[in-house]
Amino acid sequence: MEPRALRADARRNREAVLAAARERLAEDGLDGPIEDIARAAGVGVGTVYRHFPSKRELIAALVRDRFERMAERTEEALAADDPWQAFCDLMRYSAELQMRDRALSQFLAEQPELGYCQAVDTGLTELTAQLIAKAQRSGGMRKDAVVEDVPTLLCALGAVTANAAGTMPELNWERYVQIMLDGLRAPGSNPLPPPKASMAR
Repeated sequence: MEPRALRADARRNREAVLAAARERLAEDGLDGPIEDIARAAGVGVGTVYRHFPSKRELIAALVRDRFERMAERTEEALAADDPWQAFCDLMRYSAELQMRDRALSQFLAEQPELGYCQAVDTGLTELTAQLIAKAQRSGGMRKDAVVEDVPTLLCALGAVTANAAGTMPELNWERYVQIMLDGLRAPGSNPLPPPKASMAR
């Protein structure tokens, strides 16, 4: 958690660490060394740990930043004239953000419950639910889709990507996002089984 009041130099250091971590971990994944992040940020390792006592806290801050960006895009999508098309564009944006960030894909695959908490805390879950409801009312999205379907599908895509890194040719993520969207498109070929009670809204 960010301290309530940081000196200007401390705030700059924190922002530099986050920017360096975002770049290094997107490429290296969760195993990227703290030393590399500190070097890229132009600070010492001790400075990194003063702001983020553990690597897990650093990664959680990066995930929160990503989800805040997605929440902003979702809020913009709610104002679109065609909510189904806005939802499709949002799914592609979210998938591309995740595909280009190896650490984010690994985090969501390995710790989905923490990702869910971040999505709730940033307002992303509620905004996505609103967009889904609009897309359903417009007739574009199948009526039995629920908000929990979205992170499940994106996490599944991220898990495949994370596991495939370095072992097979790069996946065409756009192809699989389109398959997902066709599954969510109205009216749907077959009714979906209901979500588990623990996940239902």
